[in-house]
Amino acid sequence: MSAAQPADTDDARWQALGQQLPLWAESLGFEAVGVTPINLAEDAAHLRRWLAQRHHGDMQWMAEHAELRADPAQLLPGAVRAVSLRMNYLSASVPDALRALADGERAYISRYALGRDYHKLIRKRLKQLADRLAAAAAEVLPDLPVQQRPFVDSAPVLEKALGRDAGLGWIGKHTLLLHREAGSYFFLGEVLTNLPVPVPDQPPVRDLCGSCTACIDVCPTQAIVGPQQLDARRCISYLTIEHRGPIPEALRAPIGNRIFGCDDCQLVCPWNRHATPSREADFAPRHGLDTASLLDLWAWDEATWSKRTEGMALRRAGWSGWRRNLAVALGNAPSSAAVSHALSAALPASDALVGEHVAWALARHGQR
Repeated sequence: MSAAQPADTDDARWQALGQQLPLWAESLGFEAVGVTPINLAEDAAHLRRWLAQRHHGDMQWMAEHAELRADPAQLLPGAVRAVSLRMNYLSASVPDALRALADGERAYISRYALGRDYHKLIRKRLKQLADRLAAAAAEVLPDLPVQQRPFVDSAPVLEKALGRDAGLGWIGKHTLLLHREAGSYFFLGEVLTNLPVPVPDQPPVRDLCGSCTACIDVCPTQAIVGPQQLDARRCISYLTIEHRGPIPEALRAPIGNRIFGCDDCQLVCPWNRHATPSREADFAPRHGLDTASLLDLWAWDEATWSKRTEGMALRRAGWSGWRRNLAVALGNAPSSAAVSHALSAALPASDALVGEHVAWALARHGQR
């Protein structure tokens, strides 16, 4: 009896197990769950083309693990299904986000990063779901050794492709997964399993982007170079989070007041007009970061930054990256004596990376 085709998967109890999945997922805080066989050949080819174009920038780990992304069975030998789940994260409203972007004195942080880092939270919930799945399967397939592995955006998995194949949405022109009722403000998580979990008989989710190009047109740095084609080297999220060096000077002004990530392509998407708010209290904004001013955050020292970003995705940028990003945003802020003084006072103690951006910001305000 193989792992892929156990003899009694038509057992009514096994089919009932598949029907229990949505209930288990909802009880763990997920908004939706889907199941798909694993077949990513076309998506793997798209990934290889993207890498060949160097659109991944300095993210060498994308290239190093390309083959693992193409074949999840290498991550979990014997895997035959991916259970894909969606959890909403939007707490502050879209109008609030637009007001923050329009105010050059305020700091804009991507909505997903305002609260607790989602990785550990979702991974724990995925593990609980996998445990329930394994316990239920043991009653039907007692002779099948269960092998499962949860993933949350931190391992080489093509999660958007798996989510699409599992019926959780379609991949929009901005490269994010979209759902007609949930928009795109959600996290994805997966459980790879060797259990042949029943796959619902449903048609593929239709791509409903149509002729709309709002996300492409609004991108401040023209990072979306075509439908479902993102050049990370121009993407504000990449530049303010993943990139460790100087931000290219030509891209600094378009960054505006965005100090960690960017949501513009989501904010203008028609399918996000009725995005469902998160039920998860841990995703609520912390430390007033949804309304903070650039000068308030610039006043933090490293100890304050370390304390207030504990358990948050903001740690990803690092202290120097955080200051670099703030310096760029202050360079784009309305000129004032307070801004010029804050930048000038910080310059002597800044490291080389931050100092370069502080000097640029001062020059923007007519200071040398």
